[in-house]
Amino acid sequence: MATIYDVAERAGVSPATVSRVFNGVNVSPEKVAAVREAVAHLGFVPSRAARALRTRSTEVIALIIPDIENPYFTEVARGVEDVAQEAGYSLVLCNSDARREKEADYLDIAVSERMAGVLVAGADAGTDVSGVLAAGHAVVAVDRPVAADVDTVMIANREAGRAATSELLGAGYTRIACVTGPEQIETARERALGWRQALADAGMPAPDELLVHSSFHVDGGRAAAAALLSSPEPPDAILAGNNLLGVGVIQHLSEIGSAPPAFGVAVVGSLPFTTLAPSAVTVVRLPAREMGAQAARMLLERISGEGGPARTIVLGGELQAARR
Repeated sequence: MATIYDVAERAGVSPATVSRVFNGVNVSPEKVAAVREAVAHLGFVPSRAARALRTRSTEVIALIIPDIENPYFTEVARGVEDVAQEAGYSLVLCNSDARREKEADYLDIAVSERMAGVLVAGADAGTDVSGVLAAGHAVVAVDRPVAADVDTVMIANREAGRAATSELLGAGYTRIACVTGPEQIETARERALGWRQALADAGMPAPDELLVHSSFHVDGGRAAAAALLSSPEPPDAILAGNNLLGVGVIQHLSEIGSAPPAFGVAVVGSLPFTTLAPSAVTVVRLPAREMGAQAARMLLERISGEGGPARTIVLGGELQAARR
């Protein structure tokens, strides 16, 4: 099925110009002719309902994220902005602090301000976007699913946790703990399931005392590492479920004189800042910017009238093993 991007490419114009032609906005006759020829050739048919909605909407999209201070979500936002700006849309960035009530306020604002669409990395799996959908606006979930049947772009989280843990096992560590985010967040649960899977594949137990659910923040990583290392049977390695948890784990290990690689550390997500050489830690790099760009393209397709069932795109990470 042809998309607005296919029409734009054939016509030699931007997706925003195609959208303006569909919505009757002033465009040069030459560009109108090129777009019409491309539409006819490709058989592209925009939804009437979407066209009607776009004439009542602003050329603004919202991106709601749970933690604006996390460089991972900064990368996501950059990918969204790159695509939105090229298509002639402005981006409003909203920080929910992973709080459902704050997130709900931003979703209400998106409707009241007649924004063209919303991208949301939900506070948790119960994020409610029904009001936005009922108002006829497009929604795409990014990084984690929401409580609705909408397009979603996410990471292969279980595989990331499995690959990082397997690398630690291959390096000779035998008691590997997992420090991940809140249990109600799917990314945290899936990365922990990957940890369990890798241990099971190696014929090793995954005792509950080695799994710590914390906040997805530096302080959470520090506290979790301190608790694990002071236990009667401490681990000899830790899988950190996101970048900031990884920083917190490494900070605590450095303070007690057990910095990697003497103590094994693997992190799902690129470390944003650390005094260690990057090669001392195993990292699964996540394509956050690509994820944001892909989510933005899907949102613009829905805004421009593309129909069909909800789609889910899963992007893989890249394992970078520590040098020991």
